Amino acid sequence: MAFIELDREKLHHNYQFLKRTFDKNNIEFGIVTKLLCGHNAYLKEVINLGVKQVCDSRISNLKKVKGINSEVETIYIKPPAKRSIKSIVAYADISLNTESYTINLLSEEAQRQQKVHKIIIMIEMGDLREGVMREDFIDFYEKVFEMPNIEVVGIGTNLSCMSGVMPSPDKLIQLSLYEQLIEARFSRNVPYVSGGTSVTLPMLLQGMLPPGINHYRLGETLYLGNNLINDKPIKGMKQNALTLYAELIELTEKPVVPEGDLGENVDGQKAEIDPEDLGKTAYRGLLDIGLLDIDPRHIEPFDPDVEIAGASSDMIVIDLGSEQPRYKVGDLIRLRMTYMGALGVMNSNYIEKRIV
Repeated sequence: MAFIELDREKLHHNYQFLKRTFDKNNIEFGIVTKLLCGHNAYLKEVINLGVKQVCDSRISNLKKVKGINSEVETIYIKPPAKRSIKSIVAYADISLNTESYTINLLSEEAQRQQKVHKIIIMIEMGDLREGVMREDFIDFYEKVFEMPNIEVVGIGTNLSCMSGVMPSPDKLIQLSLYEQLIEARFSRNVPYVSGGTSVTLPMLLQGMLPPGINHYRLGETLYLGNNLINDKPIKGMKQNALTLYAELIELTEKPVVPEGDLGENVDGQKAEIDPEDLGKTAYRGLLDIGLLDIDPRHIEPFDPDVEIAGASSDMIVIDLGSEQPRYKVGDLIRLRMTYMGALGVMNSNYIEKRIV
């Protein structure tokens, strides 16, 4: 049976690395847990690290966080949907916002619940996902900052997730200037300039982060320990706090070239035949995991002698080469995952979740 394993020691090591880094630079941060898909035991592991803020894009996950530790501050990290307003005010201390209409709904609901709901206003800085347009930001802030039971605690931006626009000192300086504009025009302090994410961490480590950025929302680097700019390990961090194990359920020497009339497979792909492979054989293995659980483009065997050959809905085919492999049926194949790969596995009800 396939399973994913969370390495508690690696997770703790990476969190302490991040905390030391942020503390040294007087930066506050929240840990993004959406990768964990609300898995209760994994959420507990993250919260037990001493996390003060948890960020998630699913309100059901933030509800679980509050159930584990009500003292943890929760941040809903996408613009709220109208039909989720009641739950967001109930379980999210802070939400990221881009629409005055939505903030007004939050204000009305916060009054009903007798709460002050905090918001971070997101600014569009070029990646074309969420954000108020820069030229409209001052008017937008003026419209919402006096809404009852709403406290504007930050401005922020998102980069790289949609269009792949990379963070730069220039973009983050622009973001911090908006906080200064608010102070100058409205005599209001905005505590957070939330421009930091996993993709922005290398700038901080290289001493390139503008001084105005004082808040990070960070997840991927905690779990994978990689530099998202060059996809290399970050010195001092441990990689693969999450690892996938799949069981070998068949191992047979088979022809390299398929036989018969070729059409598209279940993934809409058609095999390409290399004439040089005609007559050759290789040892092929089947793993007990498939497209239902993960896109094979987002996994890589730790063993360089194992190659992903293809996949169907419930099985992944691996190529073990032409020599007799050292594996046997029943063995586990260890697989590293990208962020999107881990997200797919965590969201699968068919993959067991373990802690080591």
